Amino acid sequence: MKVIYENKVKALGVSVEEFKDAGMLILFGDNAPEELRDYCYSVSVNPINGTIAAGQTLFFDDNAYTITAVGSEAPVTLAGLGHCTVNFSGQTNVDLPGTIYVENKPQPTITEGTVIRIVEN
Repeated sequence: MKVIYENKVKALGVSVEEFKDAGMLILFGDNAPEELRDYCYSVSVNPINGTIAAGQTLFFDDNAYTITAVGSEAPVTLAGLGHCTVNFSGQTNVDLPGTIYVENKPQPTITEGTVIRIVEN
């Protein structure tokens, strides 16, 4: 398995659960805009080592999710700002360019210290 991306959750915004009902979560680096900070999981800005693509696996600790689609802007903003949206709908078409779509299954419990990885199988 090749690790394409790895990070660790540093903090949780006070309102992160509000997006859970919509089947989404938002990652953002330290420079998250003030109006979004409360809704984000805070991470460091880390490089991407390769290309993020459908068929790879996104892990939150030991919880694995197959990536079903990747918006064109998601790798750019993830590498540059630590920012992307993860959508748990399982859809294979991209509606939002800053989004990584994963299989439709229950979202993981994410806490401070949760390790996020994208791996190529």
